[in-house]
Amino acid sequence: MENLEHIQRIRKVLDYIENNLQEDLRLETIAKVGLYSPFHFHRIFKVIVGETIQDFIIRKKVEKAALQLSKNKTKSLTEIYAEIGFNSHSTFTKVFKKHYGIPPTQFRKLAPEHFSKISQINGNNEQNTVIFEQYICTIQQIQKIMEHTKIEVKQMPEMNLASVLSIGMQNVEKAYEKVINWGISKKLFPGENVKMISVYHDSAKVTPHDKVRINACMLVELPIKREDDVFPETLPSGKYIVGSYFITLNEFEQAWNGLFLWMNEKGYQFRKSYPYEIYHTNYKEHPEGKMSVDFCIPII
Repeated sequence: MENLEHIQRIRKVLDYIENNLQEDLRLETIAKVGLYSPFHFHRIFKVIVGETIQDFIIRKKVEKAALQLSKNKTKSLTEIYAEIGFNSHSTFTKVFKKHYGIPPTQFRKLAPEHFSKISQINGNNEQNTVIFEQYICTIQQIQKIMEHTKIEVKQMPEMNLASVLSIGMQNVEKAYEKVINWGISKKLFPGENVKMISVYHDSAKVTPHDKVRINACMLVELPIKREDDVFPETLPSGKYIVGSYFITLNEFEQAWNGLFLWMNEKGYQFRKSYPYEIYHTNYKEHPEGKMSVDFCIPII
């Protein structure tokens, strides 16, 4: 079987896991989703994703819990761990503490809105220690960016995309090279109405940067058929917060943080879908490395 066929199957598996974290994700069930035998699935998954299937499932469960703990202060701990398939408080606390270094109750207290990035380091005792890093820029700097930002709540249309999966932020540029080369071969790129879009399947706030899944995409008029590692993807229509920025790449994190703060302050709730960025200009063509970009957050 070709490597590209494996990638297609593993993408299907990743989506299934993401949408069924509360279920009993047995190896046999997940392997069947990807049309694999359980015996071969372990090895193929680790080669493509970079971690074992069990490690991936646990990490996704704990990351989802971390987001709930930091964003939803009213939801009980029992509700949170039940939603991701844990049957007991003690088991959930043990797994969460192993991943982040502190129990979930303490995590919730230490995760106010002015902290944004969570990372792990190994201490002298080889135990994971959690570090809550403040924004790279100050709150005042975020506010300065937001002062020049146009924010709207609007209905976004359904969009057909040609998509290349990137696992790890370090691989995003290569993914875009692939989708652009595909666009050139189809005589779609460059084009007056061509838009490039990044779709975030993980949050960089809780997922290590080398494991974040980002789809590098090109907007197309009609659904495409899979070719090599270029896959069809559809962004659903729906209600979105859209922040329009003119910024550098170094300001993206602050811009996202500011937009999520705005969402919380206005009382909007995040909808189960994927945030994305729409690029209107190329930063490489601007003398200061700036680009026009829309950040889109799906909301209820």
